[in-house]
Amino acid sequence: MNAARNDSASILPPGTEDLLRGVCADPFSVLGRHANGRNDIVRAFCPDARAVKLVVLRPRSAPIERAMRRVDDRGLYVGTVPAGASYRLKIGWADGWEETEDSYSFGLLLGELDLHLFTEGRHRDLDRVMGAQVMEIGGVTGVRFALWAPNAFRVSVIGDFNVWDGRRHPMRLRHAAGIWELFIPRIGPGERYKYEILDQDRRLLPPKADPMALATERPPATASIVVDPRPFPWEDEDWMNGRAARQADSAPLSIYEVHAASWRRPAGDPAGIMRWDELERTLIPYVVDMGFSHIELMPIMEHPFGGSWGYQTLGLYAPSARYGTPEQFASFVNACHRAGLGVILDWVPAHFPADTHGLARFDGSCLYEHEDRREGFHPDWHTLIYNFGRHEVRGFLIGSALMWLQRYHVDGLRVDAVASMLYRDYSRAEGEWISNIHGGRENLEAIQFLRDLNMTVAHYCPSAMVIAEESTAWPGVSQPVADGGLGFAYKWNMGWMHDTLQYISRDPVWRRYHHSEIMFGLYYAFSERFILPLSHDEVVHGKGSLISRMPGDEWRRHAGMRAYFAFMWAHPGKKLLFMGGEVAQVHEWHADGEIDWAGLGNPMARGVQALVRDVNRLYRDLPALHREDCLPQGFAWVIGDDDDNSVFAWLRLAHGAAPVLVVCNMTPVPRSDYRIGVPVAGYWREMLNTDAQDYQGSGVGNEGGVHTTFEGAHGYAQSCVLTLPPLGVLYLSPAGGHA
Repeated sequence: MNAARNDSASILPPGTEDLLRGVCADPFSVLGRHANGRNDIVRAFCPDARAVKLVVLRPRSAPIERAMRRVDDRGLYVGTVPAGASYRLKIGWADGWEETEDSYSFGLLLGELDLHLFTEGRHRDLDRVMGAQVMEIGGVTGVRFALWAPNAFRVSVIGDFNVWDGRRHPMRLRHAAGIWELFIPRIGPGERYKYEILDQDRRLLPPKADPMALATERPPATASIVVDPRPFPWEDEDWMNGRAARQADSAPLSIYEVHAASWRRPAGDPAGIMRWDELERTLIPYVVDMGFSHIELMPIMEHPFGGSWGYQTLGLYAPSARYGTPEQFASFVNACHRAGLGVILDWVPAHFPADTHGLARFDGSCLYEHEDRREGFHPDWHTLIYNFGRHEVRGFLIGSALMWLQRYHVDGLRVDAVASMLYRDYSRAEGEWISNIHGGRENLEAIQFLRDLNMTVAHYCPSAMVIAEESTAWPGVSQPVADGGLGFAYKWNMGWMHDTLQYISRDPVWRRYHHSEIMFGLYYAFSERFILPLSHDEVVHGKGSLISRMPGDEWRRHAGMRAYFAFMWAHPGKKLLFMGGEVAQVHEWHADGEIDWAGLGNPMARGVQALVRDVNRLYRDLPALHREDCLPQGFAWVIGDDDDNSVFAWLRLAHGAAPVLVVCNMTPVPRSDYRIGVPVAGYWREMLNTDAQDYQGSGVGNEGGVHTTFEGAHGYAQSCVLTLPPLGVLYLSPAGGHA
């Protein structure tokens, strides 16, 4: 140092040298205001400044400026102000003067209750407390930064506002919670920032993005961005007030799953990505026209690798900058609601990638993940697994879920890869996993996390849905937590998807020997509240498109596709279809392409699209097809044993509503004079015939309907004699109404 003065001890306290070297764990002990009798000593560390002045504010007089003394060539300045006087710093840089309040003149920022709730994992407003929050403190506008990094030795905020110099803005540690905090005056929305962290061995880590950033740079850039705190002007009050009824298990839930980047590319730009305003103008009207009730977006939380389709998420609190700003995403959701569409987001709490700017060894320790790779590394995806046993990690994840539901009015979250969370030995060989405290394979901490998540959402957002992608026979996934379940609203029926796709892929000649595959799902259809998914996972990685799995020539493939969709929409359970299926896309989905819209030049593809539009309308308009979707009394077998003809039939029922008879002929052979018993005498109108010429079928059918005869069949006193179209499905309903 070059300040050999008699008062150097009072001017330069212990810790000064550490501060100048960038390794000070307590910058407030050196910087800012410090009482010293009638005057307060003010210290400021401004590396590369050419001069620093104190601007002393006086209540009834003009401010006065006092030059601060440079006491170290590395940029430490010292000055005095009258005890208790307000002041600002005026810093001379090479390109001009900057006047600002002193970050180190502000007291403690986060309240004790915030810290306590955070450490217990029970803080439910983390998006408004942690990260970068624009606010006013003592009449000064700026940004409060708060970061959980309990094992760091030093943390600094770096950004454009301090030329990414970690010496300029080291933070204060709130030891009880392991949270670092700092208020930086006179910066605001749009600022780019990261955190510079020294681990406990004082080693400099790669700059870290904010885990709770509300916005980010567009990848491959990785900085976090300060957002505008003004609330979005929502116009969806009617939707939100009626949402509970729209998403109840008695509602017609029909979901269109979308990968936003590859649904449609901007005109003339095959590598471009539509932004939210463009999707608002194009995607929403299309989904409304097709009759779906909800859009489900594959993960739109920020993720560094586009090839992961969003499933390797690092920014659990930030909409991806690929599609626009947070405000534009809110506008998209608002527009969906105004158009009568719900929005579901895929959400990934099961694992996260190991990118160096992200959560991996965040403060030099395994903070978010497990230290032991047998618990903390996912062999399928080469990603890291959250430590669900840590309160702060559970709170971080639940805080993310609540943010999407509350801040963005999202209607539901589809939790990805639940099975991988439930079992400690998931995708692991013997010796590659650690048993739970009872010696079992169940991940008790993850189970408790999922229950906490669902109970919390039910409390704070009671009309929202949380949906499980769960591929095993774990009991009670959609049962209430109070009854021993996991508490999800719905569960994807992966077994139904596997069995029915396997059946429909078989040559019709052999289907008679595999009748159980198409029927098996009906034996357990009411054990959970199910969604029937034909998701993106079924049209990638060499599996081919849906229509490519249909056997036969072009006509038979399209007929089989129509029949399969009609079978699905009449089967108990809510519906989900991945984009492209509705237009009979020939090619397997690729995230770098788009839906084969040009394929609609084929009339048969347009026929499939028209069929999907109509089954959505019927599913919505006929209460028997949806009102008791999740209850056994909503379904009754009529024919389940006609293996030889590959024909089966059932009734969909709802109290007070007309029944719907569903008849499926899964061979290309028309069946004439086929007698089926029905519960109501009279005229049964043909509500749907997948072989209709409107769908490019052969037109075999029943001329709009049939009258019953008094010849009993299948346990009913009357019956219909039907013509069953080839590879066709019929929906019929009595003209007189009730059963």
